[in-house]
Parts: sequence; C-alpha cells; structure tokens
Amino acid sequence: MHLEGSCHCGEVTFSLDSAHPYPYQRCYCSICRKTQGGGGYAINLGGDATSLKVRGRKHISIYHAKMKEEGEKRVHRSSAERHFCSLCGSGLWLFSPEWPDLIHPFASAIDTPLPEPPEHTHLMLGSKAPWVEVEAKPKDQQFDEYPEESITQWHERLGVTR
Repeated sequence: MHLEGSCHCGEVTFSLDSAHPYPYQRCYCSICRKTQGGGGYAINLGGDATSLKVRGRKHISIYHAKMKEEGEKRVHRSSAERHFCSLCGSGLWLFSPEWPDLIHPFASAIDTPLPEPPEHTHLMLGSKAPWVEVEAKPKDQQFDEYPEESITQWHERLGVTR
C-alpha cells in the first residue's frame, strides 16, 4: 500500500510503500508517550525504507532517546532516530540502523486512509502513565514489554498483508 504523510504545518511531506499498513500496535513507553502525545501511546507502521521520498527535508530534525536500563545509573543514547518537523514538532517516522530496510512512520502522520485493524497489540504497558486507560477489546493482546510477534508476523497471522 502506498502511504502519504505530512507534518501539521505542511512543510514536510513524505511517501513510502508499506506491506504492513494496519495501525494495530499501541506503544505506551515513556518515549512514545512523551514524543507523540495522544492517548498515552504511539502507533508505528512498517514501511520499505528504499521507497521513502521526502519533501522539506531541511525542516526535519532527529531525536535519539536517552535510555536507562533498570538498575543502572548510566544513560545511553538510543541508536533509533525519531524524525520530526523542526517547525511544528510533529513526529514523522522512526528509523533504526538495526533494521536498515525498514521505516516506521507514525500513524498519526499518515494522511492516506489506513485500514482498521481487527485487533490491537498493547505493548510496554509496564511503562504506561497511571492516568492512561488501556482500551483493550477481547481479542487484543497486552504485554508489559515487547511481544515476540513482529509487525510482519502480526499481518501474516491475520492474513492482512498487502
């Protein structure tokens, strides 16, 4: 599926192809919650990095989250790059050098109508803010940390790969 996206002010637009466009995965970690806002979670999609086209690249800034492992005092910088518009602050996509073939656009930045997922995966619930209410439906899966199932595997299991 071809996806078109943009920031709020419109100075950055982008497009990419995605075989996994269902916005099913809700991440409640402090990084997603604080950088994306919303209902206390962010939703990432999977996209083909080689198909990414960007207009307004000069307005993009990159944030590397500060990570601290439980029980450690040292903080280290995440290798993942969170791209956002430096003018309006809109989160656009995440790129991780660990998976160089993938771009993870934030569903909130996508302008193309996305398909409705038949179920959701709620992850990083161990990090959610106390005020956040998890609106899980009977088929939804919930995890304190990361699920074993990848974005690709979720789409394949439900037969919704495009």
